[in-house]
Parts: sequence; C-alpha cells; structure tokens
Amino acid sequence: MTMVIKKTGLWRTRRPIIDKEKCTKCGICWMYCPDNAVLKNHDDYYEINYEICKGCGICVEECPAEAITEVKETFEE
Repeated sequence: MTMVIKKTGLWRTRRPIIDKEKCTKCGICWMYCPDNAVLKNHDDYYEINYEICKGCGICVEECPAEAITEVKETFEE
C-alpha cells in the first residue's frame, strides 16, 4: 500500500515559524499537528513541511516554550 501525501499548504493564510533559539525539542508541536506537517530534522529540532501545513495554529497554541509564532502567509508565484 502506497501512502499519498497531498500538498495542502496553499490553503494556509498564516505561516507558523519555529524559533530554534527558544525551542526545547520537546516534540509537542509534532505530537499535536493534525496534518503531520511537523518533522524532526537531522539536528533533533523540529521543522514544518509547508507543502502540507494548513496553518491551523495548533502548534503555536501548544508550544510550552512559545517558540512558534505565526506570520501572514505570502505565496510567491
């Protein structure tokens, strides 16, 4: 069975940004993301896959370190 990931990031109006300086690598953003858009990278920090992130803001609300903020999305064409 093949898993297909649809690129739904174009629905987003707000873009979450992770501040590595504040991030404690707790993984709560990853745990609560309903779209599996948060991934752990090679240095154990988390990053957001913007191709599937819908900008729901759950990661922003759940981050205990307040390391994630949102900015208005601007798509470049």
